[in-house]
Amino acid sequence: MAKWGEGDPRWIVEERADATNVNNWHWTERDVSGWSSERLRQLLLAVRVEGPEGVCQVTDVSKLDGEASINNRKGKLIFFYEWQLRASWLGTTNSGVKYRGTVEVSNLSDENDLDDLDISVSLCKDQPNTPLLDLMKKSGAQEVRRVLGDYVHQLKSEFSQGMILPAAHGPKLPQPQTKQKQVCTSKTQISPAPRDSSSPAPCPVRISTCSFNLKETFQTSPDELYRTFINQEFVQVFTRSAAVVDGRRGGRFQMLDGSISGEFTELVTDQRIEMRWRFRTWPSEHYATVILQLEDRGDETELRMECRGVPAGEEDYTREGWTRFYFQGIKQTFGY
Repeated sequence: MAKWGEGDPRWIVEERADATNVNNWHWTERDVSGWSSERLRQLLLAVRVEGPEGVCQVTDVSKLDGEASINNRKGKLIFFYEWQLRASWLGTTNSGVKYRGTVEVSNLSDENDLDDLDISVSLCKDQPNTPLLDLMKKSGAQEVRRVLGDYVHQLKSEFSQGMILPAAHGPKLPQPQTKQKQVCTSKTQISPAPRDSSSPAPCPVRISTCSFNLKETFQTSPDELYRTFINQEFVQVFTRSAAVVDGRRGGRFQMLDGSISGEFTELVTDQRIEMRWRFRTWPSEHYATVILQLEDRGDETELRMECRGVPAGEEDYTREGWTRFYFQGIKQTFGY
């Protein structure tokens, strides 16, 4: 997404006085660096792999240096992007011992194929050697390469719309079609829940869980905030990605490229939203219960969130995700 205070590049269109770019002759350019930076951060923070050695996940993105733009010259789209990335990862053995390290990518650009990416994984200097390093070097690096491929795919599919305009006195050019992206997981990851039309069944395996509560205030009315959570168009805007949201009781939702999915179990208009909610990497068919209670405070709305049934060890990750990608995303996008 664009930097706050600037226009979203998806809505910036260069026009002539007659609002056309005749025969796509002129050089039209869109700067998508802001959107790219935020999307790369979201994708990298979703990286998590599991193996016999334990679990490793990316916890922070400390460096995102680069730029990205799209150009239209005579009806031909040209994509430019060049990024240097550095992220921190946390590994936890089956006995609970934690190790920290970094992963760096120095050559993500339009000039390099994904297979040629230089992905460097290492432990922090004060950390002893651990089999978790091999897990990150193999499965972790593979997952990083996959999500960077997702970024390139989304860049080309999302922003190509509207860049090539109809030629003057000629037939309309066909709109680019976005192919449905398959979700690929490494062998060491936990498989996602099956996609079917039925309601999710309770998890047959008992696992250790935890709960947490959050409270946030929004400068808007309860009805507007309620609509923001259950309306597909609103969700797509504040997550900056495609989403499927059926805002009815029993309706299913999926967002952030399938990383989050669930079902609305109870809806009280403008007052309460209850849902079954899960990360893709959680044990198959395991859902947390999320309750959002909205209370009118005059010029603002207080949201109280209760989240129950989060797998043990996932509390901080889930809490941070709700704060960053839901609450902060809504405030920064809509100004609430």
